[in-house]
Amino acid sequence: MVKPLVSIVIPAYNNAEYLDETMRSVLAQTYERIEVIVADHSSTDETLAVMKRYENDPRVTLLSTEAGGGALRNWNRVSQAATGEYLKLVCGDDIIRPELVERQVAALEAAPGSVLAATKRDIVDADGRPFVRGRGLGRLRGRVSGAAAARATVRAGTNIFGEPACVLMRRDALESAGWWDNRFPYLIDVASYVRVMLQGDVVALDESLASFRVSESQWSVRLVRDQASQTIGFNRSLRAERPDVVRRVDLSLGDLRARLMARVRQASYLYLGRRMSRTSTAVAEGS
Repeated sequence: MVKPLVSIVIPAYNNAEYLDETMRSVLAQTYERIEVIVADHSSTDETLAVMKRYENDPRVTLLSTEAGGGALRNWNRVSQAATGEYLKLVCGDDIIRPELVERQVAALEAAPGSVLAATKRDIVDADGRPFVRGRGLGRLRGRVSGAAAARATVRAGTNIFGEPACVLMRRDALESAGWWDNRFPYLIDVASYVRVMLQGDVVALDESLASFRVSESQWSVRLVRDQASQTIGFNRSLRAERPDVVRRVDLSLGDLRARLMARVRQASYLYLGRRMSRTSTAVAEGS
């Protein structure tokens, strides 16, 4: 068997409702040199039973992670178990398009010295219906320096690279960065990307090749405020560590936009909540 070049890792936790769809999207990749590593983080639902449907697939390795430690423990568990040169983390309720890995591998292979490739994504509701299409990357296109990419996400006041399913990175660069960065828990993804991208260049693909599912747990005012507060905290931390990357003007603009984005995000989630409520009512009335 040819050694996999890409490791797709799935840190699963109480994802029984969606994990099968996620797994099918991962295993449908047109790029063949992949391994898939799934770890159940002591779920209390049927996540483990769903995982076991795939135990006979030679591409799939099933693991378990002890309870505790938050997302960081399971994200590091699956990432450190990966053997591929490139790594993609897919959360247990997200979906990737069949050509995603193939496109991102080609982009990285064509750009020696690049350490991370990112694509746009669609944001979908709990039923998988698109809510926002082609979201992410700001004005980044093609190959850019890691410093420029990091500065762009700071200035945006939000994670312009999207969830981990949108990103393919060099595993050794993530290891050099100290694995996933959980100092700001809501920013575990983008904080880690930044530490990776500061080691090389980034390739931004102007295509929407993944879907991120928004759940009811993301509709609270407190959560949105915490996200904004942690974004500001991360930006200031990065400015203190790398003033050559984040200038004062970048920080000021990023702080302002983080607060504005919190209001936009809350309004969007409220709208989505009402839409889901109307759908549930219509289904109930029609049954």
